[in-house]
Amino acid sequence: MLWYGLALSLMIQPSLSLKAQTTNAPVAARPAPSSPEAQKNQTPENPLDRIRDEGLNHSQVMDILSHLTEVIGPRLTGSPAHKRANEWTRDQLAGWGITNAHLESAGLFGRGWTLKKFSAQLVEPQGIPLVAWPKAWSTGLEWPVVGEVVYLDARSTADLEKYKGKLKGAIVLMGTPREVKARFEPYATRLTDADLLKLANADPTRRGVSARRSPDAAPARATNAPTSRRRGQAQAAQDSPSAAAPGRTNEVQNPRPSQGSPWGFTTELARFAVREGAAVLASPSYSGDGGTVFSGAASVIPLESPATNAPAFSRFSPWATNAPAGLPQISLAIEDYNRLVRMVQRGQKLKMAVELQVQFQENDPFIHNTIAEIPGSSRQRELVMLGAHLDSWHVGTGATDDAAGVAVCMEAMRILKGMNFQPKRSIRVGLWTGEEQGFLGSRAYVNQHFGYLTNLSNSSSSNTPERQTPATSSRDSRRKLVRKSEYDQLAAYFNLDNGGGKIRGIHLQSNEAVGPIFRRWLGPFQDLGAETISLSNTGGTDHIPFDAVGLPGFQFIQDPLDYMSRTHHSTADVLDRIQADDLKQAAVIMATFVYQAAMAEQKLPRKPLN
Repeated sequence: MLWYGLALSLMIQPSLSLKAQTTNAPVAARPAPSSPEAQKNQTPENPLDRIRDEGLNHSQVMDILSHLTEVIGPRLTGSPAHKRANEWTRDQLAGWGITNAHLESAGLFGRGWTLKKFSAQLVEPQGIPLVAWPKAWSTGLEWPVVGEVVYLDARSTADLEKYKGKLKGAIVLMGTPREVKARFEPYATRLTDADLLKLANADPTRRGVSARRSPDAAPARATNAPTSRRRGQAQAAQDSPSAAAPGRTNEVQNPRPSQGSPWGFTTELARFAVREGAAVLASPSYSGDGGTVFSGAASVIPLESPATNAPAFSRFSPWATNAPAGLPQISLAIEDYNRLVRMVQRGQKLKMAVELQVQFQENDPFIHNTIAEIPGSSRQRELVMLGAHLDSWHVGTGATDDAAGVAVCMEAMRILKGMNFQPKRSIRVGLWTGEEQGFLGSRAYVNQHFGYLTNLSNSSSSNTPERQTPATSSRDSRRKLVRKSEYDQLAAYFNLDNGGGKIRGIHLQSNEAVGPIFRRWLGPFQDLGAETISLSNTGGTDHIPFDAVGLPGFQFIQDPLDYMSRTHHSTADVLDRIQADDLKQAAVIMATFVYQAAMAEQKLPRKPLN
């Protein structure tokens, strides 16, 4: 899930359909209900009962998740692992007999990045193995280095004078130490009745309503680290252009940290370290404790101050093909970082050994979504969609963010296909790319298939898709919705991307008209803990690009577990933090909602765009 609100401009390219080839998929399909073996299982006759029986008693969701996370591993956008995940999900869906499984271009992205080898250890005055992780798209080292550890403790330009001539070849600690407090609350929680009541009574005019726990406040730091995932993604939906104007540079605006030095001076600190010849920049994990490292993307550090009329915090994204090379950047577990700072402050002369080998991939700068569908019958042109994002960060294996959602969506498609029924509407799954960099895959898909909002205030850019947000479009009459061929055909889009917790209900995105419908669909799942509907708008997931152009896009309410407290974008985002029964429940509810939407007499009602 996206950490920071990136204003990322893309050149959206024409769709590329890369058809699936026949493969021996590692997750096998169960026998069709019409076979003799299946008949012995005494499958229930009612379609909803069949979905529940298959999903709870014959689930393959953990097999899917295991392959994504432990065979393929972390799936950084544009990386070879992400491309393998694209191909495997495509072939797996095709192997189940789901039609038109293909990869569809989400446009030009930039460089891929792979971590080849890394270690960090204090070697003087004592040996201390350090818990650390490189930042994504960090440059590597030509050979291992051993350098003096310097804590760059400066609050003003004048403070930098004492460090001149002392940073050459050094490992520079940048960032304020963060207090580690005792935790008296559990890491993992489920939504209580009070939490669910709060959601049920939520004010629909508020954005980003959520009952999930928030991550710790982020310390001052020199490198990209988002301050709030939900706030960051909601802002990304508001600030991201729906497609880039020709010739626009691949730049982003980094968010401000929640406390500490302003970005202007923090950037000056990093620039100073580069000019002084530092070898490595090390910052504290922006959240978490107990040896868990939370990490995001490396910063591209401008060596020159921006022009006076340039955005104050504008910089290249590190995956841009024309991004300048910078210093290697790593994150340290907060306990290790704090210890090193205290040792330096006590006058200890420290030396650290760092080895960092990385590989950039620049031969294919395009990224792709995985798309597949079950064709409809009487209303085949109409669509019901479900989706989650396939990309992840490079730490951990991206299990809770968001291989869990991908596995649930694939399992739902497997269940529905195995029922051998003919839905009225076509059912299409989208496994999105580049969500962590700003809904790149889902936003490109919405632009290409459904529509976008354009800004008519400037005639020179009237043909360029611009920022898309329902709140802005309703206030600005200059915005125009450009409808694409499938805009009127979408019945609903359902998303899952709030970790691995079971579904407790669904956000209505201020669409009051769907409330009675969803309440009825949730009725059979009270025994599984899912019955809450909330008018609130929730941000930060791939339903936002759909909702932004007036399409009925929804994100389910999920139990938080330890998503924000432990696993989100961290080294702990691994399969062992998944609760299998929660994903089974989620797959059953996802499949049921999709089935109901596909078989309903009418498409779901839409809220007014204006």
